[in-house]
Amino acid sequence: MKRLNQQEISLIEKTKQGDILSFEKLIEPYQKKAFNIAYRMLGNLEDANDITQEALIKIYKSINKFEGKSSFSTWIYSIVSNTCIDFLRKKKKSQVVYLEQQDDTGEKTYQIEVADEMNTPEYLFERKEMRNIIHDAINQLKVDQKEIIILRDINGFSYQEIADILKCSEGTVKSRISRARNSLRILLSKKLQEA
Repeated sequence: MKRLNQQEISLIEKTKQGDILSFEKLIEPYQKKAFNIAYRMLGNLEDANDITQEALIKIYKSINKFEGKSSFSTWIYSIVSNTCIDFLRKKKKSQVVYLEQQDDTGEKTYQIEVADEMNTPEYLFERKEMRNIIHDAINQLKVDQKEIIILRDINGFSYQEIADILKCSEGTVKSRISRARNSLRILLSKKLQEA
Protein backbone atom coordinates (compact mmCIF):
# COMPACT_ATOMS: atom_id res chain seq x y z
CA MET A 1 0.00 0.00 0.00
CA LYS A 2 1.34 3.40 -0.98
CA ARG A 3 1.86 5.56 2.08
CA LEU A 4 0.61 9.13 2.17
CA ASN A 5 3.33 11.72 1.95
CA GLN A 6 3.42 14.74 4.27
CA GLN A 7 1.95 17.07 1.65
CA GLU A 8 -1.04 14.72 1.06
CA ILE A 9 -1.66 14.43 4.80
CA SER A 10 -1.62 18.23 5.10
CA LEU A 11 -3.95 18.66 2.08
CA ILE A 12 -6.37 16.04 3.44
CA GLU A 13 -6.50 17.83 6.81
CA LYS A 14 -7.12 21.21 5.14
CA THR A 15 -9.79 19.64 2.89
CA LYS A 16 -11.52 18.20 5.97
CA GLN A 17 -11.72 21.80 7.24
CA GLY A 18 -13.47 22.86 4.01
CA ASP A 19 -10.51 24.25 2.02
CA ILE A 20 -11.49 23.69 -1.63
CA LEU A 21 -8.11 24.81 -3.03
CA SER A 22 -6.39 22.14 -0.95
CA PHE A 23 -8.86 19.57 -2.27
CA GLU A 24 -8.10 20.58 -5.87
CA LYS A 25 -4.35 20.17 -5.25
CA LEU A 26 -4.96 16.86 -3.49
CA ILE A 27 -6.94 15.22 -6.30
CA GLU A 28 -5.07 16.73 -9.25
CA PRO A 29 -2.64 13.76 -9.64
CA TYR A 30 -5.58 11.31 -9.65
CA GLN A 31 -8.06 13.05 -11.94
CA LYS A 32 -6.79 11.66 -15.24
CA LYS A 33 -6.88 8.04 -14.08
CA ALA A 34 -10.26 8.61 -12.43
CA PHE A 35 -11.61 9.90 -15.74
CA ASN A 36 -10.03 6.97 -17.61
CA ILE A 37 -11.76 4.48 -15.31
CA ALA A 38 -15.09 6.21 -15.86
CA TYR A 39 -14.55 6.41 -19.61
CA ARG A 40 -13.59 2.74 -19.89
CA MET A 41 -16.62 1.67 -17.85
CA LEU A 42 -19.10 3.96 -19.58
CA GLY A 43 -17.64 4.26 -23.07
CA ASN A 44 -18.96 7.77 -23.54
CA LEU A 45 -17.04 11.02 -23.03
CA GLU A 46 -20.02 13.02 -21.82
CA ASP A 47 -21.11 10.37 -19.30
CA ALA A 48 -17.50 9.87 -18.17
CA ASN A 49 -17.09 13.62 -17.55
CA ASP A 50 -20.37 13.79 -15.64
CA ILE A 51 -19.64 10.72 -13.54
CA THR A 52 -16.06 11.82 -12.82
CA GLN A 53 -17.40 15.16 -11.57
CA GLU A 54 -20.08 13.40 -9.51
CA ALA A 55 -17.42 11.10 -8.01
CA LEU A 56 -15.17 14.06 -7.16
CA ILE A 57 -18.06 15.73 -5.35
CA LYS A 58 -18.65 12.49 -3.42
CA ILE A 59 -14.93 12.33 -2.57
CA TYR A 60 -14.98 15.91 -1.28
CA LYS A 61 -18.16 15.35 0.77
CA SER A 62 -16.89 12.09 2.26
CA ILE A 63 -13.24 13.05 2.86
CA ASN A 64 -13.87 12.76 6.61
CA LYS A 65 -14.52 9.03 6.08
CA PHE A 66 -11.03 8.49 4.68
CA GLU A 67 -9.08 6.88 7.52
CA GLY A 68 -5.88 5.95 5.69
CA LYS A 69 -6.53 2.19 5.92
CA SER A 70 -6.07 1.94 2.14
CA SER A 71 -4.00 4.16 -0.10
CA PHE A 72 -5.67 7.45 -1.03
CA SER A 73 -5.65 6.50 -4.72
CA THR A 74 -7.42 3.19 -4.00
CA TRP A 75 -10.06 5.03 -1.98
CA ILE A 76 -10.61 7.52 -4.84
CA TYR A 77 -10.79 4.86 -7.56
CA SER A 78 -13.20 2.82 -5.44
CA ILE A 79 -15.59 5.79 -5.29
CA VAL A 80 -15.23 6.40 -9.04
CA SER A 81 -15.86 2.73 -9.82
CA ASN A 82 -18.90 2.55 -7.53
CA THR A 83 -20.33 5.77 -9.01
CA CYS A 84 -20.00 4.24 -12.49
CA ILE A 85 -21.74 1.05 -11.39
CA ASP A 86 -24.59 3.06 -9.85
CA PHE A 87 -24.92 4.99 -13.11
CA LEU A 88 -24.94 1.79 -15.22
CA ARG A 89 -27.54 0.18 -12.98
CA LYS A 90 -29.77 3.24 -13.32
CA LYS A 91 -29.29 3.42 -17.04
CA LYS A 92 -29.46 -0.37 -17.61
CA LYS A 93 -28.08 0.07 -21.08
CA SER A 94 -25.01 -1.42 -22.72
CA GLN A 95 -22.10 0.93 -23.11
CA VAL A 96 -18.96 0.64 -25.15
CA VAL A 97 -15.71 -0.28 -23.42
CA TYR A 98 -12.32 -0.05 -25.08
CA LEU A 99 -9.88 -2.89 -24.49
CA GLU A 100 -6.42 -1.53 -25.18
CA GLN A 101 -4.02 -3.12 -22.66
CA GLN A 102 -2.59 -6.60 -22.82
CA ASP A 103 -3.29 -9.08 -20.05
CA ASP A 104 -0.14 -9.54 -17.96
CA THR A 105 -0.91 -13.10 -16.87
CA GLY A 106 0.06 -14.61 -20.21
CA GLU A 107 -3.49 -15.51 -21.25
CA LYS A 108 -4.08 -14.45 -24.81
CA THR A 109 -7.72 -15.35 -25.24
CA TYR A 110 -8.97 -11.88 -26.04
CA GLN A 111 -5.92 -9.79 -26.81
CA ILE A 112 -5.27 -7.98 -30.04
CA GLU A 113 -1.60 -7.88 -30.92
CA VAL A 114 -0.80 -5.28 -33.55
CA ALA A 115 2.36 -5.07 -35.61
CA ASP A 116 3.26 -1.44 -36.37
CA GLU A 117 3.96 -1.99 -40.04
CA MET A 118 0.47 -3.30 -40.74
CA ASN A 119 -1.43 -0.20 -41.84
CA THR A 120 -3.13 -1.39 -45.00
CA PRO A 121 -6.83 -0.47 -45.36
CA GLU A 122 -7.78 -4.17 -45.27
CA TYR A 123 -5.84 -4.76 -42.07
CA LEU A 124 -7.23 -1.63 -40.40
CA PHE A 125 -10.77 -2.66 -41.35
CA GLU A 126 -10.26 -6.17 -39.92
CA ARG A 127 -8.72 -4.71 -36.77
CA LYS A 128 -11.70 -2.37 -36.32
CA GLU A 129 -14.10 -5.29 -36.86
CA MET A 130 -12.24 -7.35 -34.25
CA ARG A 131 -12.35 -4.47 -31.76
CA ASN A 132 -16.08 -4.14 -32.35
CA ILE A 133 -16.51 -7.85 -31.62
CA ILE A 134 -14.45 -7.53 -28.42
CA HIS A 135 -16.31 -4.39 -27.28
CA ASP A 136 -19.63 -6.06 -27.96
CA ALA A 137 -18.58 -9.14 -25.96
CA ILE A 138 -17.39 -7.03 -23.01
CA ASN A 139 -20.66 -5.10 -23.04
CA GLN A 140 -22.59 -8.37 -22.75
CA LEU A 141 -20.79 -9.32 -19.53
CA LYS A 142 -22.56 -8.82 -16.21
CA VAL A 143 -21.72 -5.46 -14.63
CA ASP A 144 -19.45 -6.99 -11.96
CA GLN A 145 -17.54 -9.03 -14.58
CA LYS A 146 -17.20 -6.00 -16.85
CA GLU A 147 -15.90 -3.97 -13.90
CA ILE A 148 -13.23 -6.50 -12.95
CA ILE A 149 -12.00 -6.87 -16.56
CA ILE A 150 -11.70 -3.06 -16.74
CA LEU A 151 -9.89 -2.76 -13.41
CA ARG A 152 -7.42 -5.60 -14.07
CA ASP A 153 -6.90 -5.91 -17.80
CA ILE A 154 -7.48 -2.35 -18.95
CA ASN A 155 -6.31 -0.22 -16.02
CA GLY A 156 -3.71 -2.70 -14.76
CA PHE A 157 -4.58 -2.60 -11.06
CA SER A 158 -2.92 -5.29 -8.93
CA TYR A 159 -5.03 -8.00 -7.28
CA GLN A 160 -4.54 -6.27 -3.91
CA GLU A 161 -5.63 -2.87 -5.28
CA ILE A 162 -8.75 -4.44 -6.80
CA ALA A 163 -9.47 -6.19 -3.50
CA ASP A 164 -9.24 -2.81 -1.75
CA ILE A 165 -11.44 -1.10 -4.37
CA LEU A 166 -14.11 -3.84 -4.29
CA LYS A 167 -13.76 -4.45 -0.54
CA CYS A 168 -13.21 -8.19 -0.84
CA SER A 169 -10.34 -10.66 -0.46
CA GLU A 170 -7.57 -11.14 -3.01
CA GLY A 171 -8.74 -14.74 -3.49
CA THR A 172 -12.23 -13.50 -4.36
CA VAL A 173 -10.71 -11.09 -6.87
CA LYS A 174 -8.73 -13.89 -8.55
CA SER A 175 -11.79 -16.16 -8.82
CA ARG A 176 -13.93 -13.28 -10.16
CA ILE A 177 -11.28 -12.45 -12.76
CA SER A 178 -11.12 -16.10 -13.78
CA ARG A 179 -14.92 -16.31 -14.13
CA ALA A 180 -15.08 -13.00 -16.03
CA ARG A 181 -12.36 -14.12 -18.45
CA ASN A 182 -14.10 -17.47 -19.00
CA SER A 183 -17.38 -15.68 -19.74
CA LEU A 184 -15.59 -13.33 -22.13
CA ARG A 185 -13.84 -16.28 -23.82
CA ILE A 186 -17.20 -18.02 -24.41
CA LEU A 187 -18.82 -14.84 -25.76
CA LEU A 188 -15.87 -14.16 -28.07
CA SER A 189 -15.90 -17.74 -29.33
CA LYS A 190 -19.59 -17.46 -30.24
CA LYS A 191 -19.13 -14.07 -31.88
CA LEU A 192 -16.13 -15.20 -33.93
CA GLN A 193 -18.13 -18.23 -35.19
CA GLU A 194 -20.96 -15.90 -36.21
CA ALA A 195 -18.60 -13.48 -37.99
